[in-house]
Amino acid sequence: MTTFHSSATTTTNRVFATGACDNTRFVHDPLSGLTHRTEDLIALGRARLPSSSVASWPTIHPGELDREVPVSVCWSPLVRCNLACPHCLDDKAVPELARKERQRIAALLGESGVLAVDLSGGEPLLLRDLGDLMATLTSAGCVVSVTTNGWHLQRRAEALAEQVDAVRVSLDGPDAESHDRWRGPGSFRRAVAGVRAAVAHAIPTQLQTVLMDSTRGNAQRMVDVAAQLGVDSVTFLQMLPIGEGAALAGAEQLTDEQAHTTVADLDVPEAVTVRLRTRDDAGGFTVIRADGRVWRNDSTADGITTLHTLNSPSDLALTGRDGSA
Repeated sequence: MTTFHSSATTTTNRVFATGACDNTRFVHDPLSGLTHRTEDLIALGRARLPSSSVASWPTIHPGELDREVPVSVCWSPLVRCNLACPHCLDDKAVPELARKERQRIAALLGESGVLAVDLSGGEPLLLRDLGDLMATLTSAGCVVSVTTNGWHLQRRAEALAEQVDAVRVSLDGPDAESHDRWRGPGSFRRAVAGVRAAVAHAIPTQLQTVLMDSTRGNAQRMVDVAAQLGVDSVTFLQMLPIGEGAALAGAEQLTDEQAHTTVADLDVPEAVTVRLRTRDDAGGFTVIRADGRVWRNDSTADGITTLHTLNSPSDLALTGRDGSA
């Protein structure tokens, strides 16, 4: 199960995705990636809600909802990236669709019933048509987040403030030495500048760090850095042996007990929320890669399987009720 700490004392209103399935009302948070069960009577669709209220509601794995399509998906519309991180989950071998085809995918996602789309990559801020893709999704009622390495966030933050519901910035260390070991020289400075710009433009912002044997010793400092930067939350991602990261799994992958203990022992500063995304949380998660094909994590997220090309909303259908998200 997800480990989730909250010590936030301030309340802000943010945009969430809301839905109902049978007698269950739920809210999906584009910042944390968590889905919450609620008994409150809330309008369905994109809704502005108090973040502290949503955080207090119990979480639910989306696979527990009897839905035909996922609550949320990750869409990687490009493979290109300015960095070469050794723990990357993406498959660099897939080709990228042309701009017109990316727009087609955005429109399909918008009409599919998916409530939330996280735009990842590759590095999504390299896309000139990123704003158009986000506009298509939000106009269809989706909430949209962007996961970025932060290099180009400073120059794009002002425009993103009018387009995106949340930004997740990958940070693998609390200082240049530890972060740049994984991301390359200059990456920490650029990422921090991007985070400061996003916060200055009032974009809900989260730090994401891959929790590995080499990084868990910095977990407390990561949370402290988040507080210093004024971001809303930190998510520690339990390493998945997928993509290029599979080569590191033997040396770097933590056991479930090690991951839970690392996060449970943190002293969480005021106004920061901390989440551990476990492999179980990632089980069954749906990914659309740059070639327009639908992929889905195995039930334990120890691998990922390609399904078929996304040609219609029905291609996103969940084929079982086994924890697919």
